[in-house]
Amino acid sequence: MTDYRVIRELDHIISRRGAPEMIVSDNGTEFTSNAVLEWVQDRTFDWHYIAPGKPTQNAFCEAFNGRFRDECLNENLFRDLAHARHLIGAWVTDYNTRRPHSALGYQRPAAFAATCQPHRVPKPVASTARLSNINAPVLDQTG
Repeated sequence: MTDYRVIRELDHIISRRGAPEMIVSDNGTEFTSNAVLEWVQDRTFDWHYIAPGKPTQNAFCEAFNGRFRDECLNENLFRDLAHARHLIGAWVTDYNTRRPHSALGYQRPAAFAATCQPHRVPKPVASTARLSNINAPVLDQTG
């Protein structure tokens, strides 16, 4: 995913759900590019980068990525992009609307999201590094 796609997708999500207090990500180039760093400076929320080599600082996302890979990507042979989108969409629907999640008190994510206050996304529970501390070397390297 390109940095501009990240920005476009985040703008879309924020317009629908409201701005979070914080975004947590790894240090992938799509998140540390000048375009993303400038975009974040114009926003009212914090962006925290996990420490390099510490995926446990973003355990929620890492757990989801592993589950998605194991249950969807590794289990299917996609004929083409349309087929991949169809199967991935079906998996996402199942994940969000049919499966109870222990982290949500055994509610389904869609049902849990419906009870959340609109335009208010809480800070994540995971411990993260502060943007100002972890991002300074990235800013120096990228200009």
